[in-house]
Amino acid sequence: MKFLKGKITTLLGPSGSGKTTLLRILSGLENPTQGIIYYNNKKLAENELFILRQKATLVFQKSIFFDTTVYNNIAFGLKLNENLTKEEINNKICETLAFVRLEGFEKRKAKKLSGGEQQRVSLARALVLDRELLLLDEPTVNLDPKNVSIIEEIIQRINREKKTSIVLATHNMNQAESVSQNIAIIENGIVKQIGTKHTIFGKSNKNLISFARIENVFSGFSSIKEGISLIQVDKNLQIEASFYQSGDVTVHVRPEDIIISIKPLASSARNVFKGTIIGITDLGHTVRLTVNAGKKFIIQITKKSLIEMNLNVGSEVYLTFKASSVRLI
Repeated sequence: MKFLKGKITTLLGPSGSGKTTLLRILSGLENPTQGIIYYNNKKLAENELFILRQKATLVFQKSIFFDTTVYNNIAFGLKLNENLTKEEINNKICETLAFVRLEGFEKRKAKKLSGGEQQRVSLARALVLDRELLLLDEPTVNLDPKNVSIIEEIIQRINREKKTSIVLATHNMNQAESVSQNIAIIENGIVKQIGTKHTIFGKSNKNLISFARIENVFSGFSSIKEGISLIQVDKNLQIEASFYQSGDVTVHVRPEDIIISIKPLASSARNVFKGTIIGITDLGHTVRLTVNAGKKFIIQITKKSLIEMNLNVGSEVYLTFKASSVRLI
């Protein structure tokens, strides 16, 4: 497969599909068991992988921080460069912290920050090195929607303003579509398909359907009425979507796009279903709920929301999502 210079390419696939392994190979941290690596059209021999370590930097899903300030954590890599003065190091750190929207965090302890703030420090630590290739392993996993939005915006800004080539690994289809220019679908260590996001998401895609089957994917017959697609999943569930497609369809609703409440909401959203919580998975700052509402729905909310609504297995709830949140796959 080929990663285009100056573009954001997303490796899209479920856990265990080989995304992280490929990132480690691209960063020069791991040798491939087979195949050939080219960088800028130059074939790299096994003893030349150090070139990748000089050109690329990898931000892990969960970064390790020194037990010191944000400033010192970011400065560590810069101090290895003997050509930089203290003033130059200071300017680069302040500049980079502003870029990731963490101005004034220099003296804060890195280990005391929230998950979203820590991820932005990890990005700053990578950015300050000015590498040509930025590798991101599930950069927003387990973060609340606000921090997800901030980090996605920063990633796009890095690519747009710094012209940095970015390879991002994720299992989130909506993130892949919104952030990337190119997408590679990976399953069991094999690249099943690679293309522009318009090629991958522009029409029904069997590779995408196979991957997305794990959560909130529904198949049914769609008919168009008053400008809305009515998808009859079964006799107990009809989903309304804003696209125009008739016939047999398969759709996906992102867990983060579903609002959960203990009473019906006064909302313009066209999909409202009553259900019962049948499972709760703790993910740290967030939780994933499994709700039986005619079909099983997966919903992701913050742990704070779970506690405030006093939700538990067996709780009756209402699920609400917009027709525009229903995506054709």
